[in-house]
Amino acid sequence: MSETEAKPGVQIDRNLALELVRVTEAAALAASRFVGRGDKNAADAAAVEAMRAAFDSVAIDGTVVIGEGEMDEAPMLYIGEKVGLYARSGGGMRADIAVDPLEGTSITAKGGPNAMAVVALAGRGGFLHAPDVYMDKIAVGPGLPPGVVDLDRDPAENLQALAAAKGVAVGDLTVCLLDRDRHRDMVKACRTAGARLMLIPDGDVFGVLAVAQPEAGVDMYLGWGGAPEGVLAAAALRCIGGQMQGRLMFEDEAQVARANEMGITEASRKYGLEELASGDVMFAATGVTTGPLLRGVRFFAGGATTHSIVMRSKSGTVRFVEGHHNFRVKPIF
Repeated sequence: MSETEAKPGVQIDRNLALELVRVTEAAALAASRFVGRGDKNAADAAAVEAMRAAFDSVAIDGTVVIGEGEMDEAPMLYIGEKVGLYARSGGGMRADIAVDPLEGTSITAKGGPNAMAVVALAGRGGFLHAPDVYMDKIAVGPGLPPGVVDLDRDPAENLQALAAAKGVAVGDLTVCLLDRDRHRDMVKACRTAGARLMLIPDGDVFGVLAVAQPEAGVDMYLGWGGAPEGVLAAAALRCIGGQMQGRLMFEDEAQVARANEMGITEASRKYGLEELASGDVMFAATGVTTGPLLRGVRFFAGGATTHSIVMRSKSGTVRFVEGHHNFRVKPIF
């Protein structure tokens, strides 16, 4: 291993945290110009372009292992794309990158809550190389007994166990799910058990992250969402604390074959948190639209404000960063 190659067990330079915030700020600012304008593709493309450009100043030799698609689907940040100041020349720290330049494209197009730009960084091999398929997920926050919930139990059992661990009634718990027809049975089971629900239109990175943030008011996340988003969410929980399990859900043999090509040989395997994101992990997100966790971009004459979260698994430190951007000094549009 070279001196500049970061393996999952090797410490990552903590100064990269602010660099990652600059990357998510750039994507959020670009996407925010399309809030409520009904064009999710334009919003996503703007976020991708800005994030790609911002990575050029980050002192890493990075490889995107969780991205938005394959190389022939540009302008997405594709799986295998090289990013960072040393991506072409070498010499910088080698790291794996997980990105979602705009988590919540439809939310942004409609002007809804919780859209954000997201990046995570780990040493080589630190992230599960998840294909773009569904992942069945369950997540809870920190400070709970190990194994308090399990993906193989039904919602009622998990709710009862979680309520007992928290010393509350099931009726005091709130479960977050994506508002999808595929979750009809889960929704019914949670309501029958007496739990409250938060049904969100998109953005399951937020949904998982919310279980570890008391101000978000979410006790458990359930349901099928994107596997890449699952890995990003796991990176966040590794930093902030919590428990998570995920299982890839394949719809056809072509998806299974694609997973095999990426090194996944156990199609029905249940992954724990540290199998999804391991080693020293950093996570950053900047709000595009306002939600319980992050405020969205707000414009003023000659500039804008952003609100971001950045965290690191090694220290467990969570920082909220408010940026004031002066476009007269540093134009970005």
